[in-house]
Amino acid sequence: MPSAPSPLSVRWNDLAHPAVAGLISVIVNYGGTFILVFQAARVAGLSPELTASWVWSTSIGVGVTGILLSWISREPIITAWSTPAAAFLVTALANTSYAEAIGAYLISAAAFMVLGLSGWFERVIRLIPPGVAAGLLAGILLQFGIGAFGSLSIDPLLVVLLILAYVVFKRFSTRYAVVGILVLGLAFLLSQDRVDVSGVRLAFAAPVFTMPVFSLNALLSVALPLFLITLTGQYMPGMLVLRHDGFRTSANTIVTITGLGSLLMAPFGSHAFNLAAITAAICTGRDAHEDPSKRWIAGIVAGIFYLLVGVFGVTLAAVFMAFPATFIATLAGLALLGTIGGSLASAMADARTREASLITFLAAAANITLLGIGGAFWGLVIGLAAYAVLNGQRSQKTTSPVASPSAIRRAH
Repeated sequence: MPSAPSPLSVRWNDLAHPAVAGLISVIVNYGGTFILVFQAARVAGLSPELTASWVWSTSIGVGVTGILLSWISREPIITAWSTPAAAFLVTALANTSYAEAIGAYLISAAAFMVLGLSGWFERVIRLIPPGVAAGLLAGILLQFGIGAFGSLSIDPLLVVLLILAYVVFKRFSTRYAVVGILVLGLAFLLSQDRVDVSGVRLAFAAPVFTMPVFSLNALLSVALPLFLITLTGQYMPGMLVLRHDGFRTSANTIVTITGLGSLLMAPFGSHAFNLAAITAAICTGRDAHEDPSKRWIAGIVAGIFYLLVGVFGVTLAAVFMAFPATFIATLAGLALLGTIGGSLASAMADARTREASLITFLAAAANITLLGIGGAFWGLVIGLAAYAVLNGQRSQKTTSPVASPSAIRRAH
């Protein structure tokens, strides 16, 4: 008769998978989007010291808030810097002084604190129908899924290896699929000397305080767009990711704590950090752990890695960015396949709301940009408008809030 697994082995299994999911989310963030921060810093003409302070303040803030929220809620609350805001700052900082930008960061962060304390954001989240929410999430993630296969024309050997390995791992052990392709991919890259860390030097980052300057120009041209872009491009889809996977932490708590963190770190260069959206999906789904109650470990692990990057400043960030872009794109896309498939299934589950959900999916996937606001917001607006026209007043059941656990179960 086979012996029962020891408590230690069971505990290790519970830790390993969410821990790897947390690590992958950090790698994808630094390898995929943090380059925007360095681009914005160059546009602003920042010194290496101020750039390192930006890395320090953002990474430390993201790490502390992610660990705190995950520990308190026992849910995988993944925080991150605002990627669309960083992209916006690449152009905005060309016409705004750094001190004025710091003042704008403070105003935007204070606005998020007020929003969280007021409770308005949670009320908005509860109005979104489950099918529309699932369609929005699938549309947002679609480009990442496509990216996993789009890299074939650039780096066919690496991408084919990762895709085949993913399918084989999935066939025999779903839980180890993402872990397997991460280890195999790194081994392959190291064997080919394709991870160039020769120029990386170990150095600690030091925070540099900048006295903020407040101006009407910065308020209108930086603070207001920063607030709207982060709200619609990060917080909204981030909450939908959590709700889709059955987690119920109050949006008000998340917005308040991340807003407070952003307020404290803004004088040291952090533009905004918030609830993650894309990388959160890596940690909230079944691939992170079969048991949802174990997935909060991914939030703790991700936070620890963010703290390490913050302590060592640009050193570890440079290591993350030394990975080939094709590896990051393929890894992210494959890690999100389960979430994309589950979202599409949920969006199409109810025949009565299927068309509105499909419209939401296509509009979000189109990544429309109007008035400086990104595709997540417009996908949601178009989807809700379609839902109102096609399903308004037809049935009370179809307006179940996305935050409701029963609605989430029905969507699945």
